[in-house]
Amino acid sequence: MVDWSAELSAGAALLAQSSTADRVAEVLRTRIVEGLLAPGTRLSEEAIGAALMVSRNTLREAFRLLCKEHLAVHQMNRGVFVRVLSVDDVVDLYRLRRLIECAGVRAIGQCPPGTLDAVRVAVDDAERAVTSARWRDVGTADLHFHQALAGLVGSARVDELMRGVLAELRLVFHVMPRPQQFHQPYLVRNREILQLLEAGDGTAAEAALTSYLDDAERELISAYRERGIGSQAVDDEREHG
Repeated sequence: MVDWSAELSAGAALLAQSSTADRVAEVLRTRIVEGLLAPGTRLSEEAIGAALMVSRNTLREAFRLLCKEHLAVHQMNRGVFVRVLSVDDVVDLYRLRRLIECAGVRAIGQCPPGTLDAVRVAVDDAERAVTSARWRDVGTADLHFHQALAGLVGSARVDELMRGVLAELRLVFHVMPRPQQFHQPYLVRNREILQLLEAGDGTAAEAALTSYLDDAERELISAYRERGIGSQAVDDEREHG
């Protein structure tokens, strides 16, 4: 099992100048996106406070922010846990992703030079991670790819919204028992979408992306049902990641 509290201490440097609840929440959010904090993980005030060198009050405010973002849940007399998402959450997330990401690829004709740089970097990062079987990193790079697609809209508000969507999506990825089997087929499709965007064909890119999202949604819902997680997720399904 990954010693996430030890790895979390690396985030203390980010808080050196402003040890605020917002910054603590950002460190924890980033660890969720990286796949370090799995659904059901208990967010220990003692461990996190020691790792990030912040007060209990600051931590509690950071936890409140994460709960508001649907990334954590407070359980009476038990503490705060990374949230376990439901099938309904998956459906809702993919509904929102179609709206945001498809709008991004449709905008390719109006995008200034250099707009696709972040998309290329994410595709390249994922392919490099595959060569050393770093599947957690592959998942992170895939999320960066989709963040970059949303970024084609050119809106700071959309970027912020998408960051929250993808943090929740990372929690969904944990339902897949074999990350390689899940992620690998989509890497080829990421490269194909990039090539269509480089050619300026937003229509074909949107069609490819829509098919991609449909397939991923079906696969994730099937995995949820195989594990017996239905419309109402059990938030305390796991106490330790």
